Amino acid sequence: MMRILGRVTSINVRKALWAARELGLDYAHEDWGLPNRDPKVPEFMALNPNAKVPVLVEDDFVLWESVAIMLYLNRKAGGGLLPEDARQQGLVMQWVLWQNNEMGSNWAYPLMSIIRKAPGFDDPQKIADNIEAWTGKMNIIEAHLARTGDFVVGSAFSLADIAITLGLHRWFAIPFEHPPMPASQAYYERMKSRATATEWLADATP
Repeated sequence: MMRILGRVTSINVRKALWAARELGLDYAHEDWGLPNRDPKVPEFMALNPNAKVPVLVEDDFVLWESVAIMLYLNRKAGGGLLPEDARQQGLVMQWVLWQNNEMGSNWAYPLMSIIRKAPGFDDPQKIADNIEAWTGKMNIIEAHLARTGDFVVGSAFSLADIAITLGLHRWFAIPFEHPPMPASQAYYERMKSRATATEWLADATP
């Protein structure tokens, strides 16, 4: 059976797990990642020398990087989460990569400080600076969602909706003073109503 390795507190792991569930694929989930299971051990690093999650293992095939895993899962299932139209497909991947590279570029410090209470993440100015930068990125998706319909791209649920919804979940889950973002809030509530989404948008996984 296909295995997906990684801790569910990781957004990147949840991207893979949600995509697999959405596509109706059978898989086994193995919890890897601190504080439960250190990936910096020979067993794991033989699969991914970066010692990062998620990792997909299927027979002798090993794949890491969350976006690559999402694309593989979609192809394995025969499609469904990536449009056939070249332009629509490009737009889906634009938002998947934007979430991966831009939307999440400033949330680590507030998350580690406010939620996880990690030592060394206690500088108020750094917290404020990162929240300000993060808010700037959120304004981009807020403006986009205010223009679109029910989904990030086009008229159907796609990989972009998985990535963006998980990013929004983190935004709304961390307690600080959030500016009003009605389009993002309405979209997030719609996505939470999907049967396949509930498990990945829990209070325990900001």
